[in-house]
Amino acid sequence: MDLNATIFGQTIAMIVFVWFCMKFVWPALIGMIEERQTTIADGLAAAEKGARSLEVAEVEKAKLLDAARGQAREIIDQANTRGNGIVEEARGTADQERERILAAAQAEVEQEINRAREELRGQVAALAVAGAEKIISREIDASTHRALLNKLAAEI
Repeated sequence: MDLNATIFGQTIAMIVFVWFCMKFVWPALIGMIEERQTTIADGLAAAEKGARSLEVAEVEKAKLLDAARGQAREIIDQANTRGNGIVEEARGTADQERERILAAAQAEVEQEINRAREELRGQVAALAVAGAEKIISREIDASTHRALLNKLAAEI
């Protein structure tokens, strides 16, 4: 192999090129690579933090759902209790109203019985007077008269 100026020129050009790359290009590339590594590391850290936040949010969501379900159960229980109370109150009111209506009906029946008795007494009195007129007009016998009056009194 023959050493000549071309090889020396190429070697010097190569050394200048390597020196230029190491001096100006290499630091810029290393800076971009380090910046990219930092960005990736920050992204991974943010992703991990987001995953932890998601786990915390899931736990919080479960707690809130349990609390909401418990509160819903309490509201339903209160509504059922109130509904049962209203039904019992309505039953009590209905029983009182029934008793009042029965008492009023009983009083009305008693009044009707008394009216019927009074009417019957009036009719019996009229019959007694009519019977007495017949007895007086027919004959005046004391024993027959007493028997008829006793019979009428027994009927009354």
